[in-house]
Amino acid sequence: MYARKLQEVLGGQYGEITVALQYSFQAWNAHTPGKYRDLLFGIGAEEFGHVEMLATMIAQLLEKAPLGITADAVQSDPAVAAVVSGTDLQQAIVAGAGARAADSMGNPWQGSYITASGNLLADFTANANAEMQGRLQVARLHHMTDDHGVRDLLSFLPARDTMHQNQWIAAARELQEDKLEMMPVPSNFPLKKEERSVSYQYLNFSDGPPASEGSWASGPTPDGYGEFSYHDGPTTSAPMPPPTHPDARFYGTTEVPNVVEKAAGTMQDKLNRE
Repeated sequence: MYARKLQEVLGGQYGEITVALQYSFQAWNAHTPGKYRDLLFGIGAEEFGHVEMLATMIAQLLEKAPLGITADAVQSDPAVAAVVSGTDLQQAIVAGAGARAADSMGNPWQGSYITASGNLLADFTANANAEMQGRLQVARLHHMTDDHGVRDLLSFLPARDTMHQNQWIAAARELQEDKLEMMPVPSNFPLKKEERSVSYQYLNFSDGPPASEGSWASGPTPDGYGEFSYHDGPTTSAPMPPPTHPDARFYGTTEVPNVVEKAAGTMQDKLNRE
């Protein structure tokens, strides 16, 4: 059962497979040589080691896992016993008592978990979040076992998450100090191309004004380019646009008579219009 739980921090959205590949793809896609690219490669390489550590631990936990449980009602059927005991059937049937690239519910790991935008300030911020989420999950798992060997692993991994959280936050700050990237991301998109009148407005869509007490509703903005303002509701409006009318061959329902829609589709087919 605990092997299944560990699958989350191996193959879940914020698991070690994700961060190992996320940092690696960010490094492969980096446009500048030097310290930032090396940082990405270095932590990415370490995370592959964490993948190995967790996969090995999961395999060790499954090595002597019983196929059944003590109740006679399920002892004769290992598959039923596995379901009742909460184990992952695919760890047995597919992986032969081994780890899988999947989360704790058996969902396969997905490449869509990876953030690698090419903008280092955006990516470093995403990396800090990934380390925070991962450390949070490991901390929860730490309280779900009293096995000293597993806890040894689950004391090491959050310690490295602590380091990596601090590294990514420090790297994001240094990136701005080096003037390579600034807020707002992307900083090389001209501010004059956005509607600056609403750039720093806090629009309150909640009941009551408590949110107005936050530093995000008044005072200077973190990017240094403006002042927050608080507004109870939206400050802009626009009339509702009319309904759209896609190609008749999408066969959507519109206010146009059906016979007209049908004729239009037939005519478009004859004209070979796409």
